[in-house]
Amino acid sequence: MSETAGATARAATPPRRAANWNYIRTAIYWFGALPAVWTFYLAVADQLGADPMKTLERTLGLWALRFLIVSLSVTPLRRLGGPNLLRYRRAFGLLAFFYALTHLLVYIVLDQGLDLIAIGRDILKRPYITVGMAAFLILLPLAITSNNAMIRRLGAEAWTRLHKWVYAAAALAAIHFVMVVKSWPPEPLIYAAIVAGLLLFRAFPQKRKPRAARQRTA
Repeated sequence: MSETAGATARAATPPRRAANWNYIRTAIYWFGALPAVWTFYLAVADQLGADPMKTLERTLGLWALRFLIVSLSVTPLRRLGGPNLLRYRRAFGLLAFFYALTHLLVYIVLDQGLDLIAIGRDILKRPYITVGMAAFLILLPLAITSNNAMIRRLGAEAWTRLHKWVYAAAALAAIHFVMVVKSWPPEPLIYAAIVAGLLLFRAFPQKRKPRAARQRTA
């Protein structure tokens, strides 16, 4: 949807319906943050097992990947006749960034104790950390520009091109998860397969309806 078309649609939206969408979006943020709250509670209560730091880091990173997958699933669901969640895709993407950020902060602050030299060595020495850091660096500008002001500043076309990098971030995040779990259990492979399927779906563009059909639909 272009910027002009989006503005027109927003202007034509009844206030009550727009308010309902805002309530749903707020609920998504609140419920989306609950896994982080619960995980930190378990950490404080010493209920994360023998290696609580690793469990904390991995759980937060896994939720980042899950919300990335949800965000990438919005368009396929709509094309396959499922619910239209386009209005909430930005919320899912921001939740993915929130979890990626907390995952990174736990590693930097709690695990490494803000030892920048050790962190730098880790990034260069351990490929899975290098891949994870690359995924985060891609998500960072996407999160910064996930607001209407940046859409207006960049223009709808440039903003859309920039946010297509989310596919690269999701691929790197899935690879990062596979590399972290060295014993090759099925879980990271399942997530990697889901991301691969979403990327393949993206590779096949949607066929446009003939102009006459579009006019009849309108």
